[in-house]
Amino acid sequence: MINILKTAIRLLTFRISAEDISSFNNKHLFLGIAGTWLVGIGRYWDHPNAKTLQYAGVGSVIYIFILAAFIWLIVLPYNPARWNYKMVLTFISLTSFPALLYAIPVEKFLQIETAATVNAWFLLTVASWRVILLFQFLKRFEELKGYVAVLTFMPLVIIVSSLSLLNLEKVVFNIMGGIRHTNAAYKAYDILIILTAVSVILLLPFLVAYIIGIFDKKRFRKNSL
Repeated sequence: MINILKTAIRLLTFRISAEDISSFNNKHLFLGIAGTWLVGIGRYWDHPNAKTLQYAGVGSVIYIFILAAFIWLIVLPYNPARWNYKMVLTFISLTSFPALLYAIPVEKFLQIETAATVNAWFLLTVASWRVILLFQFLKRFEELKGYVAVLTFMPLVIIVSSLSLLNLEKVVFNIMGGIRHTNAAYKAYDILIILTAVSVILLLPFLVAYIIGIFDKKRFRKNSL
C-alpha cells in the first residue's frame, strides 16, 4: 500500500513517470475511487439543499467514469501504446484528491461575499491543477509527441463549448465551486463567460489540429513499417 500511495503522491506533484503509469493496478483504482467518493461527500456535506445521492458522493464517482471514457475516446485515434480505458480511469480517479479543497467550509467562518470569492479561487486552483496533471500524464506517451497540448485542451474546449450551447455553464459553475448568488459569485461568473467565449472560438482550430494530428500519426506509423 505504501508504494500505491507513493505513486499517487508523485502523480499529484507532477512527477508521474511512464513506469508509474504502467504499474497502475486495481489497488490504484480502488484508492482513486475511494478518494473520489470522499471528495464527493466533502463537496456537499455543508450544502443545505443537496440531494441524497449528492450527500452520498455518488455523483462524483459516476462523473469520473464518464470523463475517463471521454478522454480515452479522444486520444484513442492516436493509438498510443498501452492506451486503455482502465488506465485512464485510474488516472482520472487519482486526480480527484485536489478537490478536497471544496470540503473546507469557508462559509462557516467567512462572510458570504468573501466565502464566494475563496470558493471561486478553489475552483480555479483545482481546475488548473487537474489540467496540468492531464498534460503531464499524456506527455508520458511517446506516440503523442507534438500533440499533447491539443489532446489536453481538446476535451476542455468541447465540454465548455457544449455547456455553453446548452446554457448549463452557470449551473455547473455553481455546483463545482459551491458558489451561491452573491456579488463575488457574479464577478467570478463574468470570468467564466470570457473563458466560455474563448473555448467556443478555439473549438474549430483545435478540432482542425486534432484531425491533422490523427492523419499525421497514421502517416508516421505507415512509414515506420
